[in-house]
Amino acid sequence: MKRILIDDDNATVRRGLRGVIQHHEDGDVCGEAIDGRDAIERALELHPDILLLDLAMPGMNGFDAARELAKLEPSVQILLCIVQLSTFVAREAEKRGIQGAVSKSKVSQITDGIAALLRHETFYCWPSD
Repeated sequence: MKRILIDDDNATVRRGLRGVIQHHEDGDVCGEAIDGRDAIERALELHPDILLLDLAMPGMNGFDAARELAKLEPSVQILLCIVQLSTFVAREAEKRGIQGAVSKSKVSQITDGIAALLRHETFYCWPSD
């Protein structure tokens, strides 16, 4: 069972993502974080396989957290989960070494993204914007 850390500043979204993961046979939620700094601390403590990371959070945003995690915990694969995924954001995520980007409002994208990252593949849902 692969360990998945959820990072989002909204408790309702974290609960929703937890529910999605609980229905994914290969993943188990090992913890939750509320912003970028918390995600880094929790990742260093819990050593997850995958981090579901929000972009727009108070304090430290997802891109900055991903950059720090790449240095401190490079084995963690990151799936950027945001409300309004744009081509610009997906390209930026790819440029920054984030393994995938999906819309958190589309459950199938999240589950497909988790499955791809578990296979050590990248997964970007390129919107048509």
